Amino acid sequence: MKKQILLVDDSEFVRNFHSCILSKANFDVLTAVDGNDGLEKLFTHPCDLILTDINMAHMDGYEFIRRVRAEPQYEDLPIIIISTEARAADRQKGFEAGANLYLTKPSEPEQIVENIRLILAGK
Repeated sequence: MKKQILLVDDSEFVRNFHSCILSKANFDVLTAVDGNDGLEKLFTHPCDLILTDINMAHMDGYEFIRRVRAEPQYEDLPIIIISTEARAADRQKGFEAGANLYLTKPSEPEQIVENIRLILAGK
């Protein structure tokens, strides 16, 4: 059975690029355009992992992650941040919000897929 990834990013280009990478790696991909859309999709479609950006309109990635973690059924759901924000403070804020991993853009497609597989293998 294919693993389902929820991809949350406000950039259509990035969503399409990451969706293509993940689909080629044999994952099912559900996309959301921001944190609000991500929560709606998460609450109506089960997923195995979330890949989210930080800088998004309406609800940033940090708030999105905090809201996901506030739901008991999602406290162990793996969440990977992938963002252009590369400062140590950004990483720290991501981990404090509840992310399992923080990657910076641009990331090599192989790195993204390898990290997802490693996290899901340990789940």
